[in-house]
Amino acid sequence: MADKNELKKYKYRAIDVNSKKSTGVMLAKNEDELRRMLVETNLYLISCKVVSKNAVSFFSLSSRVKMREITTFANEFAIMITAGISIIEALDTLRNQSYSSLFKRVLSMVHDDVRSGALLSEAFSRHKKIFPELFVSMTYVGEVSGSLDAIFRELADYYERDDKIKRKAKSSMVYPIVLLVITLGVLVLLVTVIIPTFKNTLSQFDIEMPGLTLAILAISDFVTTHWRLVLIVLGAIVGAVFIAFRFESVRYAWDAVKAKLPVIGNVTESLVASRFARGFGTLVASGTDVIKSLEIMSGILGNRYYQRKFLKAYIDVREGHNISDAFHAHKVFPEILIQMIAVGEKTGSLDSVIRRTTGYFDDRVESSLTRMVSLMEPLMIIIMGIIVALVVLSVFMPMLSIITKFGG
Repeated sequence: MADKNELKKYKYRAIDVNSKKSTGVMLAKNEDELRRMLVETNLYLISCKVVSKNAVSFFSLSSRVKMREITTFANEFAIMITAGISIIEALDTLRNQSYSSLFKRVLSMVHDDVRSGALLSEAFSRHKKIFPELFVSMTYVGEVSGSLDAIFRELADYYERDDKIKRKAKSSMVYPIVLLVITLGVLVLLVTVIIPTFKNTLSQFDIEMPGLTLAILAISDFVTTHWRLVLIVLGAIVGAVFIAFRFESVRYAWDAVKAKLPVIGNVTESLVASRFARGFGTLVASGTDVIKSLEIMSGILGNRYYQRKFLKAYIDVREGHNISDAFHAHKVFPEILIQMIAVGEKTGSLDSVIRRTTGYFDDRVESSLTRMVSLMEPLMIIIMGIIVALVVLSVFMPMLSIITKFGG
């Protein structure tokens, strides 16, 4: 049963004293309250209707807003609040800036919610697919403590650094991916063009084909004859992978693999540790309770394998254990981070100690990525070399037989 005091979102048409019509969206308990709220802004209600919950949450369900937009918003909002501009005026200005159409509409909804009396953090929380929990929680802390400008500067700095690490991880994979694409391209060229031409030449000679040559020719024949079937099978495999990753168990298994592989595991561990150190340090420094900060961080580590271990440690901390002891028992993070947490707990400076470790883990991420790429590059070249060598050998062996037969 719905709560009678629950706020509803009304889409209204109104008119002012100069007979100028306007439309908008506003939160109110009922139509009478909406009418009174509009009168306070010198507007008179013509008509209104309750916006359905599905329509309200449509944009919240579409997480197409880039983190860079949220970072830019946090920076600009902090500057405007510091300059003495009110929250409503700042939102009204920023919703008309050069953001994506989705983010503009979300900011318009946030503006209307705040204008109708909602807290800024409450307005953000209605779009959980757009604004992360860390963002919403720190906004609430800023409202309660009266330091909203400083909090938004912290948020902008956090997301800028987090985005920098993500982009560095993605850019480090560009060269190996390019090599992989080139390898696949060479393979397709050999199978569909070079080998069929070579086969036509060999068919003119009465020689016994080596097993390797027969195998390569059979693969080439199958691909060129049944290329539609090959494309269908490849498409089915790709589709099956996408469907499989919709299941939480598959995503967890993949994250576990990434965490345990020799080189990739170091990168994953460093990324998770860096994100935790920066996020947890920022939350605690802003005045968020330690238990609440841990709860928030459990959802933004970016790896389900580490998240599951983290949640076990979080339960231990909630039951009274030290953070460092809980993390050590469940082997959540690298030992150096756990030791720094222990120092912070003993000295009462947990936030500053943890935040000082972010630089170390950022450097560790970079060195781990560099090492991973330096190992993947020769590996891809070796794979490409083996493929080309097999094809060349399959061509050279019958050619040698021809030369021997007619030369002898």
